[in-house]
Amino acid sequence: MVGLVPIKLAKKLRNKRIAKKRAPGERPFSVIKRTFNGDRTFVKTLSRVRVKEMFKCFAYDLYQLVTLERKRVSGS
Repeated sequence: MVGLVPIKLAKKLRNKRIAKKRAPGERPFSVIKRTFNGDRTFVKTLSRVRVKEMFKCFAYDLYQLVTLERKRVSGS
């Protein structure tokens, strides 16, 4: 346990407070990475990367729409 320093209580509370605000914004990135293999982009130019990432975002929106629709149908 060389180099491990216990985290002080104030820092733990701060991290917990930040995590609550950060959590909703992290989900899209998690889904894109896991479902659409979004952890790497194999195109080289910036304009191609932008287009590729835009399509990933569109795909996520459609994925989310289908998920919400399923919940609405099953909940009725």
